[in-house]
Amino acid sequence: MESSGGRAEAPGRGPRVLVVGGGIAGLGAAQRLCSHSAFRRLRVLEATCRAGGRICSERSFGGVVELGAHWIHGPSQGNPVFQLAARYQLLEEKDLSEENQLIETGGHLVLPSVSYTSSGVSVSHELVVEMAGLFYGLIDQTREFLHLPDAPVPSVGEYLKREISQHAAGWTEDEETRKLKLAILNSFFNVECCVSGTHSMDLVALAPFGEYTVLPGLDCTFPGGYQGLTNRIMASLPEDVVVFNKPVKTIHWNGSFREASSPGETCPVLVECEDGGCFPAHHVIVTVPLGLPTSFVGSSLGWSPSLWRPCPTRKCFCLPKCSAG
Repeated sequence: MESSGGRAEAPGRGPRVLVVGGGIAGLGAAQRLCSHSAFRRLRVLEATCRAGGRICSERSFGGVVELGAHWIHGPSQGNPVFQLAARYQLLEEKDLSEENQLIETGGHLVLPSVSYTSSGVSVSHELVVEMAGLFYGLIDQTREFLHLPDAPVPSVGEYLKREISQHAAGWTEDEETRKLKLAILNSFFNVECCVSGTHSMDLVALAPFGEYTVLPGLDCTFPGGYQGLTNRIMASLPEDVVVFNKPVKTIHWNGSFREASSPGETCPVLVECEDGGCFPAHHVIVTVPLGLPTSFVGSSLGWSPSLWRPCPTRKCFCLPKCSAG
């Protein structure tokens, strides 16, 4: 997202560009811009004391514990995260093999060979396979609503629970087996929440769910921790590009702002931080979760139709309609 207002750039110095957010999207944008000679005045504003956002690997427990992103979903050539990990040699040989990249999983995780209840009792593998077939069959059905004018229910979670209830009504097993089936399905719900990056599938809209592109490849992890990826991107950036502990308070769009060190230069955007610091810019790239622009916090960052008026109508209202990102 960037301003479309007028600007007066300093001759020969290129535009001022700000990236809001030091997660993998912000770091990736900064890396791409730094490789271009036209963007020498670039800053990344990160709210916390570390880069990486929701990628965070902890090593204080004698091994690697992922506190954020865990694995690469669909590790194949069409996946930019896989391409970066391969370039930085962060994966094992088997994960880089052509055979692994060609495996079609349908976007679903491979089933465990052995499953247990919370009390330690082994669960029939055939029963797990049966419930997996039901659950993932319904997940595949949710993608059929992409181009329909109206979805039957608002969320993926509501659709799954409605359909499962209808199937459960026809089960003829004893009460204990019925409870076990529902428990297995609940575990699949939890896994799907991890895959979709949400704590409840009730928060995932049904209509655009089919936009998600399923890539081939058997999911893989980073032996040295996922954070190795963002660390390598950080290492490729000039030392002073990322500014930490700079939570953004407000973005003022379509104005005329000056930098004290460059009195003859005006910028159409001003990014104001919570500590009072202000950063004029010609372009601002905002990398935040998609839910933020339509939230209360998002309104303070300048996302409102009145501030988007210079943009075409279709762009003004695109963010609330976005799905996977």
